[in-house]
Amino acid sequence: MPPPLPRRPVWGESAEPTPPPPVAVGPPEHQTPVDPWAGVDTGGWDLPSAELPTLPPTISYPTPPDTRQWSGPPASPAGPHPVPPPAAPSAPRAIGPMVPARPMSPPAPLAPPKVPKQRRGRRSTAPPTPPPGWQAPKGYVPVPVRRRRRWPWLLLLTLACCCGCPAYYGFPISAQYPARATVPVQVDDLSLRQDSRSTETAKKLEGEVRKEHWLAEDTFAGVYATTSGKRVTVFGGTGFRLSPESDAEAEISRLTERYALDAPESVDTGVRGRHERCAVGSADGSAVVVCTSVDHGSIATGVFTRLSVADSAELLGTLRAQIVQPERG
Repeated sequence: MPPPLPRRPVWGESAEPTPPPPVAVGPPEHQTPVDPWAGVDTGGWDLPSAELPTLPPTISYPTPPDTRQWSGPPASPAGPHPVPPPAAPSAPRAIGPMVPARPMSPPAPLAPPKVPKQRRGRRSTAPPTPPPGWQAPKGYVPVPVRRRRRWPWLLLLTLACCCGCPAYYGFPISAQYPARATVPVQVDDLSLRQDSRSTETAKKLEGEVRKEHWLAEDTFAGVYATTSGKRVTVFGGTGFRLSPESDAEAEISRLTERYALDAPESVDTGVRGRHERCAVGSADGSAVVVCTSVDHGSIATGVFTRLSVADSAELLGTLRAQIVQPERG
């Protein structure tokens, strides 16, 4: 027998099926509880396990050492009885399989305290501490150690640099300038020639000095001779000179062409700030030695005949000591 045909919906009826009405459910306390394990055999849970290997025996925790109690003051005889120390805890009871206990590693050493880095050349201001248990002897009185101060040495060094250097270079200037010049009549075995020719020559040389050294404060010139026929002509001037060594070289260079001088040589005067140059040449067909001596206060030049370079330099020092006189104070 074929199934019945579906019913056609009535005009205006919804095509969706009508849900069934909800079933009224009472409150949960009035419902009957359901046992989820109903009908299940729960008689034994200890089932043999043939797949897993047998576990090793359980190792108990090591017994900790006894801790010493604080040793306080002894109790009086009449006081209460001392409390016995607590018994060592027993090993924990093994429950089920346990993993073997690993040995405890020793505690890590403490890092040393950081000491502040000191500057080079400075020492720590903290005094050293005595060793433990040290006792001072009877009658000992601690004396504080005074730190050495370095500022006096620094002050002395500063004063030496600020005052020593100017004094070193300034003393020759103050000892040689200002100065005055006078031509004496007699110097040792030398006599000043005062004839007309010698006087004219001296005036000519004095004018040349004034022309070449226009800052000179005073000029001088003279012609000397000995009984043995030696002739010495000396000329120069006074005035402040900042660089005597350069002035000595310039004077020799000025006289090189006139006297056909050879290469000059330096002469040690033994006086700080005084420089001397000597050279061999010729004048009127005779050999001569020309020496010039310059310091911070004067210049003196001599032309010597029939004398060596060393004797000429020594005689020029004698002449200028008599002619040039520094004005001190």
